[in-house]
Amino acid sequence: MTEGRSCPLAYRYDPEVLAENPTLVSEDVLYVIGGLYGNPYALDEIEEMALAEERQGHRVKLVFNGDFNWFNASDALFRDINNRVLDHTVSLGNVDYELANPSPGAGCGCAYPAFVDQGVVERSNRMMERLQAIAGEHPDILKRLSLLPRYRCLIFGGLKVLVLHGDPESLAGWGLAHESFAAGNDTRLAHWFRASGVDLIVSTHTCLPVLWKGTVDGRCCAVANNGAAGMGNLVSDPRGLITRIGFTSPVAEPVAGIESQGLNVTLMPVAYPLQAWLQTFDRLWMPGSAAAISYRDRLVGGTSLMPERIVFPLLP
Repeated sequence: MTEGRSCPLAYRYDPEVLAENPTLVSEDVLYVIGGLYGNPYALDEIEEMALAEERQGHRVKLVFNGDFNWFNASDALFRDINNRVLDHTVSLGNVDYELANPSPGAGCGCAYPAFVDQGVVERSNRMMERLQAIAGEHPDILKRLSLLPRYRCLIFGGLKVLVLHGDPESLAGWGLAHESFAAGNDTRLAHWFRASGVDLIVSTHTCLPVLWKGTVDGRCCAVANNGAAGMGNLVSDPRGLITRIGFTSPVAEPVAGIESQGLNVTLMPVAYPLQAWLQTFDRLWMPGSAAAISYRDRLVGGTSLMPERIVFPLLP
């Protein structure tokens, strides 16, 4: 298997064990932040969003579900991002895993499916090599990363919220990708909810946002995939997205939302200062570099995804 498309055995887990030993959450709101990708300006904005909630009396818990590293290819920014993120509740993404626990033949660890262009795969592998070289100069951070779990189950308002990076079978799985929902994945979803017994699955990894609400054996279940917190997700929209979970409405306007078992599950925009980030990004990743080719256009202009295509089942 080509590097960047393979899935190391260490990424695998059994859906039946994912809800064992859950952690009780006392806060009023969860911000689940996937795919920060080393963007400090997005992290600043997320912290400001949480403060705005708290001024309204909502206690907010920040939960990072992986790939908080990626573009932060300098010693100073690598330390800054990791020290800030690791103060919160954190689980690993494939990028963070491959920094702390490199897997032979895994490349970037993205486990890219066939529909992803090979050029993207090869550039991601080169980005990982560069970031691994920088991370190697920070053994204290790598030690902290190596101790992180691959997923977390949280008890929030009496409901089981499973927070992971890929899907319920693999750290880098694509079973909760927008493309998987568009292709129809109801059978797999039902299996995962039955096996795990959770009420809500919160994912990231696959870079396009998804909200899904359905029933499994008469029980309401939901999925949220924020796409990316540190870069644009929608057409002509450079804002990042995070998943907000709460029994109260958000203080700002969401991009999309669903309600399940009394929970408001919304995708909240992260309107960080794009020009400031581009100046930093361009210093770190010069024109023609792997990251510039793969990601700069997306940072500026978002993706081709329309907002009305986020929530599944799609309206006719």
